[in-house]
Amino acid sequence: MSDVELEYAWFFRAEFPQVARTVFLILHDRGRSEDITQEAFIQLLAHWKKVSRYERPDAWVRRVAIRIAVRTVKRERMRETLERSDVPPPVEEVPDLDVARAIAGLSPMQRAAVVLFYFEDRPIAEIVHILGIGEGSVKVHLHRARERLAGVLGEGVGEDAR
Repeated sequence: MSDVELEYAWFFRAEFPQVARTVFLILHDRGRSEDITQEAFIQLLAHWKKVSRYERPDAWVRRVAIRIAVRTVKRERMRETLERSDVPPPVEEVPDLDVARAIAGLSPMQRAAVVLFYFEDRPIAEIVHILGIGEGSVKVHLHRARERLAGVLGEGVGEDAR
């Protein structure tokens, strides 16, 4: 193996589980999450020589994976609407099912912001970089998600949510 291939292999082993977890928390489906994560890493491999020189190649691959996941969710919602199916997808492997169901009811971008902020404990600036949207947009997504989650879970929204 060349040095470039070794570097990519090391990066893949280190980052794949974390990216797959992020995608899983957006989709709530392990198989699709792993498929999407693999797709993102295949795209990374195709651009590895360039992306490996970036300050945060992990953010690049995470952004690609999240975008694919968000597109997948939107496509599935559209299909469900067209099929007029009222059956929600099952929630898998999440400790608090009420919270998981509430998160599943958020828009895809709100869900991505919530997962990155609360489950991965990432700062706003990093979420901006990962999602490729402005700081204000991230804050709006988080604020609206907190309000929606509070309503669904029957809890109040604190001052820090504004």
